[in-house]
Amino acid sequence: MAVDYTVIVVYLAGMLAMGWWGMRRARSKSEFLVAGRRLGPSLYSGTMAAIVLGGASTIGGVGLGYQYGLSGAWMVFTIGLGLLVLSVFFSARIARLKVYTVSEMLDLRYGGGRAGIISGVVMWAYTLMLAVTSTIAYATIFDVLFDMPRTVAIVLGGSIVVAYSTLGGMWSITLTDMVQFVVKTVGVLLLLLPIAVVKAGGFSEMKAQLPTEYFDPLGIGGETIFTYVLIYTFGMLIGQDIWQRVFTARSDRTAKWGGTVAGTYCLAYALAGAVIGTAARVLYPKLGSADDAFATIVKDELPVGVRGLVLAAALAAVMSTSSGALIACATVANNDIWSRLRGRAAEGERDEVQANRAFILLMGLAVIATAIAIDNVVEALTVAYNLLVGGLLVPILGGLVWKRGTVHGALASVVIGGLAVIVLMATYGILANEPVYYGLLASLAAYLAVSLVTPATDAAVLTAWRERLAGRSPELASEPVPAPR
Repeated sequence: MAVDYTVIVVYLAGMLAMGWWGMRRARSKSEFLVAGRRLGPSLYSGTMAAIVLGGASTIGGVGLGYQYGLSGAWMVFTIGLGLLVLSVFFSARIARLKVYTVSEMLDLRYGGGRAGIISGVVMWAYTLMLAVTSTIAYATIFDVLFDMPRTVAIVLGGSIVVAYSTLGGMWSITLTDMVQFVVKTVGVLLLLLPIAVVKAGGFSEMKAQLPTEYFDPLGIGGETIFTYVLIYTFGMLIGQDIWQRVFTARSDRTAKWGGTVAGTYCLAYALAGAVIGTAARVLYPKLGSADDAFATIVKDELPVGVRGLVLAAALAAVMSTSSGALIACATVANNDIWSRLRGRAAEGERDEVQANRAFILLMGLAVIATAIAIDNVVEALTVAYNLLVGGLLVPILGGLVWKRGTVHGALASVVIGGLAVIVLMATYGILANEPVYYGLLASLAAYLAVSLVTPATDAAVLTAWRERLAGRSPELASEPVPAPR
């Protein structure tokens, strides 16, 4: 195991070094929060794929393959589908808005600033829980590596992510995510996938050993697939963590085609995870938990050195999602909630960088503390996505496609949809399908009804909105166009 430990330690040290390097580049708010809005296609595609394919997609995706066979790919597949829809139909317009948060987009579209703080609170809760669930996953990986207590593992992994994110903001996260993307590709797709299939005796042996439903593309169930689409596909369209990556693209063309490449990669990753899990079912038919499949096959079947690289790939998956959710959480907390509550005037570039850096550190500490206190990852993630989709999907997409939507309709949609989800989760249970189904319907009904009975959005607001969508508005005052380097 000494070689494996060395691989992991070198990997973690490299993450911190990139955080330090990124600090030298993050000299303005734009550079710190959205990497100066100048990522090209390669960096953009790699980092976008890295953030959406986290621990749930890697460890959880293999676990679903272990439990359901090839149809276990549907969870990660719907994530890739959501990224494709976002990239093809919405990302170019989102990139041209030149904002920092989803709530700023709502303010631009509806006017008045009244939708911003309420949507900011909902988005903050979502990004916080997303960061928490990613941080909890460190416990599983470090337990395999070092037989480390859960709390120590969470503190260690979380501290590394908080450190490099605080130092360099989005530049550090972009650099580390690109490394993590490469490590995941090599570790999971090029090493673990073929080794797992060979160890299981090949596809013919896997088919001989397992029931036929393991190879049924719809074996996981139509209702489950539909729920995945509602939660993950729609969640990809509106999450601050995803939009903040769209904001990093240097052009709307980069956002569209780079995101399309990343979404296609996600589809391949989904199938790979399901195949690995299916192979693990052949090798270990009586595991206590399906989520143990990834760690077990890595620990028992891979040679020294390769095992360390694949475990580094798992760490990479967790860290990429965790760091993306953390900077999104801090951005929303500072720019959408704290700044609005204080009503402060615009600060200088240096002060804004320091303020956002402080919020990343503060939110990072909150994430680590919450992760230590929470045991059930699935429930925490379900709460996050239910609130996001039930409360924010309709006013965000409605604002992009329906000009008759009003600020009153948006506020009603957020409040009624969010409350409906909370009440229904308390009634049916957190993991039930009904909260997101009925919460989304309540949000849509409120948006349509209230928008139609309230005065239309001011024509000047809509004109400014169309100018911003078309990319004809000047840069924000606090965001000078950086000189080429």
